[in-house]
Amino acid sequence: MSQKTGIPPSHRYTKSLPIDFRFMGSPTSDPVSYADGKQENNGVTSLSIPENGNSGSKVIERVENGVADVDQANDDSPYSGNAVLVEDRPSSVGDEDLDAAAAPLPSVSKSNIERRWSDISSYATKKKVQSWFQHPNGNWELARTMSTTGTESIISLPDGKVLKVNSESLIPANPDILDGVDDLMQLSYLNEPSVLFNLQYRYNQDMIYTKAGPVLVAVNPFKEVPLYGNDYIEAYKNKSIESPHVYAIADTAIREMIRDEVNQSIIISGESGAGKTETAKIAMQYLAALGGGSGIEYEILKTNPILEAFGNAKTLRNDNSSRFGKLIEIHFSETGKISGAKIQTFLLEKSRVVQCAQGERSYHIFYQLCAGAPHALREKLNLKDVDEYKYLKQSNCYSINGVDDAEQFRIVKEALDVVHVSKEDQESVFAMLAAVLWLGNVSFTVIDNENHVEAVADESLINVAKLIGCDTAELNLALSTRKMRVGNDNIVQKLTLSQAIDTRDALAKSIYASLFEWLVEQINKSLAVGKRRTGRSISILDIYGFESFDRNSFEQFCINYANERLQQHFNRHLFKLEQEEYIQDGIDWAKVEFDDNQDCLNLFEKKPLGLLSLLDEESTFPNGTDFTFANKLKQHLNSNPCFRGEREKAFTVSHFAGVVTYDTTGFLEKNRDLLHLDSIQLLSSCSCHLPQTFASNMLSQSEKNVVGPLHKAGGADSQKLSVATKFKYGVYLWRSMGAGHAGFSFQSCSLLILVGQLFLLMQRLESTTPHFIRCIKPNNFQSPGSYEQGLVLQQLRCCGVLEVVRISRSGFPTRMSHQKFARRYGFLLLENVASQDPLSVSVAILHQFNILPEMYQVGYTKLFFRTGQPYHPTPCPLFSVGFLKIGVLEDTRNHTLHGILRVQSCFRGHQARRHFKELQRGIATLQSFVRGETTRKEYAVLLQRHRAAVAIQKQIKGRNAMKKFKNVSDASIVIQSAIRGWLVRRCSGDLGLLKSGGSKANESDEVLVKSSFLAELQRRVLKAEAALREKEEENDILHQRLQQYESRWSEYELKMKSMEEVWQKQMRSLQSSLSIAKKSLAVDESERNSDASVNASDDREYSWDTGSNHKGPESNGLRPMSAGLSVISRLAEEFEQRSQVFGDDAKFLVEVKSGQVEASLNPDRELRRLKQMFETWKKDYAGRLRETKVILNKLGSEEGALDKMKKKWWGRRNSTRNRCGIGKL
Repeated sequence: MSQKTGIPPSHRYTKSLPIDFRFMGSPTSDPVSYADGKQENNGVTSLSIPENGNSGSKVIERVENGVADVDQANDDSPYSGNAVLVEDRPSSVGDEDLDAAAAPLPSVSKSNIERRWSDISSYATKKKVQSWFQHPNGNWELARTMSTTGTESIISLPDGKVLKVNSESLIPANPDILDGVDDLMQLSYLNEPSVLFNLQYRYNQDMIYTKAGPVLVAVNPFKEVPLYGNDYIEAYKNKSIESPHVYAIADTAIREMIRDEVNQSIIISGESGAGKTETAKIAMQYLAALGGGSGIEYEILKTNPILEAFGNAKTLRNDNSSRFGKLIEIHFSETGKISGAKIQTFLLEKSRVVQCAQGERSYHIFYQLCAGAPHALREKLNLKDVDEYKYLKQSNCYSINGVDDAEQFRIVKEALDVVHVSKEDQESVFAMLAAVLWLGNVSFTVIDNENHVEAVADESLINVAKLIGCDTAELNLALSTRKMRVGNDNIVQKLTLSQAIDTRDALAKSIYASLFEWLVEQINKSLAVGKRRTGRSISILDIYGFESFDRNSFEQFCINYANERLQQHFNRHLFKLEQEEYIQDGIDWAKVEFDDNQDCLNLFEKKPLGLLSLLDEESTFPNGTDFTFANKLKQHLNSNPCFRGEREKAFTVSHFAGVVTYDTTGFLEKNRDLLHLDSIQLLSSCSCHLPQTFASNMLSQSEKNVVGPLHKAGGADSQKLSVATKFKYGVYLWRSMGAGHAGFSFQSCSLLILVGQLFLLMQRLESTTPHFIRCIKPNNFQSPGSYEQGLVLQQLRCCGVLEVVRISRSGFPTRMSHQKFARRYGFLLLENVASQDPLSVSVAILHQFNILPEMYQVGYTKLFFRTGQPYHPTPCPLFSVGFLKIGVLEDTRNHTLHGILRVQSCFRGHQARRHFKELQRGIATLQSFVRGETTRKEYAVLLQRHRAAVAIQKQIKGRNAMKKFKNVSDASIVIQSAIRGWLVRRCSGDLGLLKSGGSKANESDEVLVKSSFLAELQRRVLKAEAALREKEEENDILHQRLQQYESRWSEYELKMKSMEEVWQKQMRSLQSSLSIAKKSLAVDESERNSDASVNASDDREYSWDTGSNHKGPESNGLRPMSAGLSVISRLAEEFEQRSQVFGDDAKFLVEVKSGQVEASLNPDRELRRLKQMFETWKKDYAGRLRETKVILNKLGSEEGALDKMKKKWWGRRNSTRNRCGIGKL
């Protein structure tokens, strides 16, 4: 296919330049010169364009909504809305020939140069405009041709130098109107200096994003640029901004996912320090804004601080370099809202935990923990400053400019809370980090002549044992010895110093790597999709970029191999599959050459003599060393064009991004990734749950069946699966599924872990629609505004930007099946084509609208269109006429559909209005009937209620009137009877006087007297009625007071009744006890009296009989008895008196309180005092009663003695009587 390289000046516009941007003229006579007359440090500065070679210049300004004086083609330009146009282009420029010579770059062959610039025609003999000249150092500079003779040209540089160069070495430059275009496809001449200048031009204007066909190129500004935030998100969401941006890529991905129901992926690549991590965060920010609402998007964004703290570190080239790869898979619901996410990580750089280069740092989290841990946590973990840990101080770099580690630690803790990591688990995580730091401080001492060592039992060893929850002696044993199984015997082997250090470092690396995996697992649990899974997702790949240092080790080897595989994926989608589809569909296509990295992949993956196979094979040999591995590589791979053996233990690989020399020192040890079973058993015996979890995961991997040379070399007791084998196994599975190159095969590997990481990554990417973002690092010093041409050019060559643009521009990126095209535009045909096949319909549509043949190709199954067709009706500067025709096709479709929709809307509106009016009339009629019936029913009810109310009112009013009449009648009768009685009595008295005085009074005088009497009576009646009313009012007031007094009296009565009941109970108890005492005393007294009378008669008889002078005992017995009776009688009298007094006092106080008796005292206080007096008297009276009882008991005992004497006396007396009787007889 021929490719047009010229563009009419009237069709050239520049998009997305800032509104205040201008090209200012220069007083020099050169057509093109630097504004300040000298070259700046970034190589290229803004250009000035004088008019017709004179000192005056025209200003190039942004024009809103087009310019009235431009050609008609300007109105159809894709940049007519935001255009920069050149007025009065210099006419003298087109009349000169260019002839220049420049030395090519040392690392680029002539064939490569010709291939990259294959779209350059014999420009020097046709056009006589400005061109690019390459200096011997590789930098490009814009020059103008002064004269041309044969194959030589004399050029003038901006600094005034005049050179004679070969005309064929000059590279044509684009017109000034194309400076700063936002899509490299719009460049008239696609060559390296033009691309470099365009990127630099936009970079200087803080426009860091540029389209390169389907690829977005992002140049790291190393500063904050005003291109982000909610305003920009809304603008890209509403399509009000169409300039290149990460937001635009993310918006395209989510829209295609919803529209096509195909999973999407955003693949972000670039060198270390190019801004991949920040770009991934920006893409996640846009997806979270569009798919937010469920709250899960906030958790997804909060994973970034955690992963950066635990997986990023400062390197010489990047202050926040990702030392692992991650694939963030964001799931969406059917409505386009985020429903969950899953994070996959790849190849964490574990060696950075124990070893850092000078000027670099270990992982951020160590420094954040030491700087931001609160006092309580520092004491619990026994944390020190960062310069006191050997793992951290070996690089002599403890901080990053502009970064507050303490503040970052606070952010990490907040993020851990957001992803639902409990406080206990957070403390366990920090304890594991502190344990790793203290492990680095563990030292060893030699214990015998064979240089065997044991760990020093100092603070470091004790702290490690405490933090992981194990015994110090067990930790010492695990670090300084190794158990080996020989036959059926277990042998304990002591370790040398180097072996002990390797064991210590391996334990530290394993703890950190296991901790990192555990954190990712906890994050995935928090972000789990669960039942909300719909199968729609967008994956964002942020993986370490290509690395090349002064000394490249095993980590760079693995990283660069992974980038080779990603580059192959990039090539497959943008070069191989694209061109294969053209050929398979039978269209006319000239194949575009590109740099394929398949040879380099073969160097890595070939079986059995690939780098990975040889590395894995040498790792299985017990006596294998890094030196033997390097020699084996030189022996077997020297014939490969991508491999070159170096001195000693080094070798060189020619990667897609450049040549890298690797030092094999430590390759085998790192590939084996050793962690002995002793260390795993130590972790499993710890009391903390995290080490136990780590050990359980390791043992579960080790217990799987292992076959092949790996098992022979030590099996599950000595090592995990090697890192190289992980990659190799993934490649094998990937190949076995048909995704790989057909010319390679791998034997089956039954390995110790799950599917290889690389296979998982490629499998995921192959099942998605990719969107590529290439991040470019403008300089190695992280300096804003600095632009190094050589560095940028190298990265552009590595990612194949020019080839991508060339294929996109010369190819057919927009394609549509015949069926779909016929369905989309078939209705536009003037004749009926319903019976024709889709291919005929498609061709008829193209012919009817006069689409130029060079604008499309008809394939077997599809139609292929040039760039942006047919979905972009806006014309392109490269193909103005064709684009106008395709634009007419799309515009006609849109206008037709719009007219159909207008007709349909009018007709449907008419129908809807008719139907609405009919419904409205019917509803009004129905409502009238319903409302009438309802009103009639309500009226009947109201009428019935009214009649009932009238009847009730009549009865009540009649009853009230009768009652009132009766009252008035009774009162009138009473008054009349009283008045008549009075009148009668008075009249009778007056009549008596009249009779006595004579009968001279006549009848008229009697009537006057009666009338005066009646008037007086009426006056008195009125006065009596007024007095009666006053008395009734007073009676009401007194009645109210009486009720109040009665209520208070009832309360007082209740209180007094309760008090009287208490007192009566107490009095009854006292009375009962007193009556009992009286009864007992009365009985005793009666007995004594009877005994005394009998005894007296007997005594008298005895005295008469015996004539003795003995006196009876009555005087001694009666005296105490009479005293006891007197005491009891006094107590009874006192009880009666006191009860009478207390009763009278209580009754008086009750009367005072009820208001019956007036007294100037407080009845409540007097009642309380009376109660206290009663209680005091009661206690005193009870005491005296007890004393009386005791005295009576004593008297009773004396009476008992007296009874005994009486019995003896009666006995003697009876014996004497008997003797006397016998004598008488």
